[in-house]
Amino acid sequence: MPGSQYISTAPIRLLRTSYGSQGSTFARQCHRQLSLRSTRRPTTPSTIARPTSQRHQSTTAAASISLRGWLYGTLTVVLTGFGYLYITDTRASIHQWLVVPTLRLLHADPEEAHHAGIRYIKGMYDFNLHPRERDNRDEEKGDLKIEIFGHVLNNPIGTSAGIDKNAEIPDALFALGPAIVEVGGATPMPQVGNAQPRVFRIPSQNALINRYGLNSEGAEHVAMQLRERVRQFAYDHGLGLQAESERIILDGEAEVPPGSMVPGKLLAVQVAKNKTTPDNDIQAVARDYVTCVEHLAKYADIMVVNVSSPNTPGLRDLQATAPLTAILTAVVDAAKSTDRKTKPAVMVKVSPDEDSDAQIEGICKAVWSSGVDGVIVGNTTNKRPDPIPKGYIMPKHEEKLLTEMGGYSGPQMFGRTLDLVKRYRSKLDQGPQEGNDAAPRNSKPAKASKPEARTPTQPKSSSKAITSPEPELVQQSRPPPPPIESAVDAVEASVKRDLANLKPLTSEAEAASTSQSPIKFPERHSDTKLESSGQVLEPSTVTSVGSAIAPPPSPTNAGIASPALPSRKPEVKPAPAPYPSLGPISPPPGVGAPATAPAKPSPPPPEPVSLAEAGLSTPSTPTTSKKDFEPKVIFATGGITTGEQCLQILNAGASVCQIYTAMMYGGVGTVTRMKQEMRDAMKKHSRPSDVDSKK
Repeated sequence: MPGSQYISTAPIRLLRTSYGSQGSTFARQCHRQLSLRSTRRPTTPSTIARPTSQRHQSTTAAASISLRGWLYGTLTVVLTGFGYLYITDTRASIHQWLVVPTLRLLHADPEEAHHAGIRYIKGMYDFNLHPRERDNRDEEKGDLKIEIFGHVLNNPIGTSAGIDKNAEIPDALFALGPAIVEVGGATPMPQVGNAQPRVFRIPSQNALINRYGLNSEGAEHVAMQLRERVRQFAYDHGLGLQAESERIILDGEAEVPPGSMVPGKLLAVQVAKNKTTPDNDIQAVARDYVTCVEHLAKYADIMVVNVSSPNTPGLRDLQATAPLTAILTAVVDAAKSTDRKTKPAVMVKVSPDEDSDAQIEGICKAVWSSGVDGVIVGNTTNKRPDPIPKGYIMPKHEEKLLTEMGGYSGPQMFGRTLDLVKRYRSKLDQGPQEGNDAAPRNSKPAKASKPEARTPTQPKSSSKAITSPEPELVQQSRPPPPPIESAVDAVEASVKRDLANLKPLTSEAEAASTSQSPIKFPERHSDTKLESSGQVLEPSTVTSVGSAIAPPPSPTNAGIASPALPSRKPEVKPAPAPYPSLGPISPPPGVGAPATAPAKPSPPPPEPVSLAEAGLSTPSTPTTSKKDFEPKVIFATGGITTGEQCLQILNAGASVCQIYTAMMYGGVGTVTRMKQEMRDAMKKHSRPSDVDSKK
């Protein structure tokens, strides 16, 4: 290095000698440059060119990475969106074939799997990730609509109690598609139920055995859960959290049912007695039920009295006529005292094992005497049916499980449920029978102009109500009227008697007659017009799976007493109603005309007409000709797993099919699947003319 400096500075010395001071200045600058250059690291041409090449490559790589990230991000968003829509759709098969087996794999104990499922659904509902019916067109189609208790429901399918014992997920269950969700059963005080394990699966039969023993957090806890729903609904709809907001909703001023708070759907709350309450103390038992009603009735559309659980000792003994009448009467009175504008309906849940004629007759007698609005036919059974298919050899461990104590539920119960629905429908349609201790609490007074329309099975209390107010002894001493040979003669005799007893025609009588409303429709809880809402399913009138869409609704079902239609000509077999028909809710002309109308000539006997033309929903039979009482509603539960089976239950006389075990095996898409199966069955069995009429 010194040698090189010496060589490089030789010309500088020559310049300094030649140019004097200018050369000295130039020499200093050269020395400075040489010193700076000597302190730097020597670089090669290859290393100098590298940064330029690297700078070009980094720019290209950054653009490529950015494009790849955008594509991946877009794909992730699209897949996440489609995955969200698929997983949260009840039509997705993943719910039955992946979710249910995964739950069983993760939770070997069926009860723990059930609780885990409730927790998962509740958590997903809080984040709007819960399954729901995305293609729900029940209201638009109107082909499955029914009307019960003054409410027009979108479909005839409901969920049974036991799925949501403590009212934790009623809204999530409504999102799955049923028109009725039943929560409970709730007991007055919390109780843990029977010892575990208490639930057993029979996978080969899609069946369950349980002996829960009505485990419950108590009526107060369930009431708190339901009240929180009301408050949340009020807050979400801008009504605030004041007490007045709750009153608006519970009184129906929000134009939704006060229990479900969902148009076209109802919430049922099941109640039961505590295990520690003595069975022989009927007053204490009734007090248990009344306590539950006082806590829960204001948040329910339907109160269900459970006297049929096979896992609570002595509970089924309460289905005897005397104790059942006392309990149901107390519950009905408590429900009528609910601090709400519209009162909840009351139903009683009966056991499938109480199937003798005497037992069914006693239960129906208690229903009529107490004023209960309906019956839920079916519960788990203590009996063990044969395997399905017949002759199937069950695995050894399942044979052992069948010996476990508890109530059995599964598809094998369907035949028994169907038979019980038919028998209860037939017995309830006969109305109160002779020998009832008290007149039915919800009977309707018969018209004073039709005393001859009594039948031998009409109760004495009802006959007193339709006769003139005379002492009982005088009525009994009155000679019986002469026999009438035909229904036509009875009508003519009635007209002549009425003509003789008419009041004088005056201006006051004419004004009173024209101002009087001939028909009083029952209070409705929905503003939906049946004429504009599509078809209405009247299940009790259909005679086949394909005729599940019935004739126009009966005046009886609308709360109107409809007289029999006499005729001089032979009876004509009623023509089946068209498949898509929807009848008016108004009664046939002439029904309910005031007794003070001016005298008119006797009209000719009416010609035979079909049920659809007459506006009737059931054939005129001895059991339905009395028309003095509101028909009782029947729900059915037990073994119903398909839409075709639900149609058979409706044809037998029920109004609603409830499911439980089917959902435990079929997952959250069971209701959607059953409704589609019902529509497919009705479409398959519909006549070509019906299809043309739709077009």
